[in-house]
Amino acid sequence: MSEPATITTGDRTVEVRSGETFTFGRAESCTVCLDPDDLGLSRLAGSVEYDSGTWWLVNRSGSRPLDVVDDLGIRAVLPPGRRVAVDSPLVVVLEGSVRRHALQVTVGRPGPTGAGITAPGGPETSVGDGVVVNDADRLALVALFSGYLEAFPRYDPHPRTYAEAAARLGWPRTTLVKRIEYLRTRLSDAGVPGLVGENALEALATYALTAGLIDREDLALLT
Repeated sequence: MSEPATITTGDRTVEVRSGETFTFGRAESCTVCLDPDDLGLSRLAGSVEYDSGTWWLVNRSGSRPLDVVDDLGIRAVLPPGRRVAVDSPLVVVLEGSVRRHALQVTVGRPGPTGAGITAPGGPETSVGDGVVVNDADRLALVALFSGYLEAFPRYDPHPRTYAEAAARLGWPRTTLVKRIEYLRTRLSDAGVPGLVGENALEALATYALTAGLIDREDLALLT
């Protein structure tokens, strides 16, 4: 017997069991009608359903993508007609014409990441090894990437500008730029990919989140 999926939006929570399908969108026939008057939403935007031993989030729209945010704050785009397994808590964000809508999807109680998985043999991955990230570095990262750490509706998966982040910390802009650029150079030299070029800051944000350099609790450093 599978554990149920729990979907929360606003002040409403729905528990879905295997054999049931949870639907969401603009149509009033959906399990949750997000807003019948928001024409920016698909009538049937998506569903959560159980198949082959796994809970899935399915994009049921014919034209609109879904933004899927994992428990680390990293955003991915789910195109129309595609599905993604719900193997950790996630937030589904829909961009309507009137406002953004969000649903949180959770299955059971999340356990430790990688529980029950045996690591393959061979040398350990050494990407980023040896790079010391001190308290000032972390503070700079949190200020620059605070949007990734915020809960909906403040969630914003884009780096702040250097000026915005520096102002949040009360630092001169040049101080923040030098600290982030020096950290980015050291991580790049240590093998972290993507830290050079047009999307370098987005890649740095992804690395900082996945490597655990910053997390949502670190937002308290900015208060």
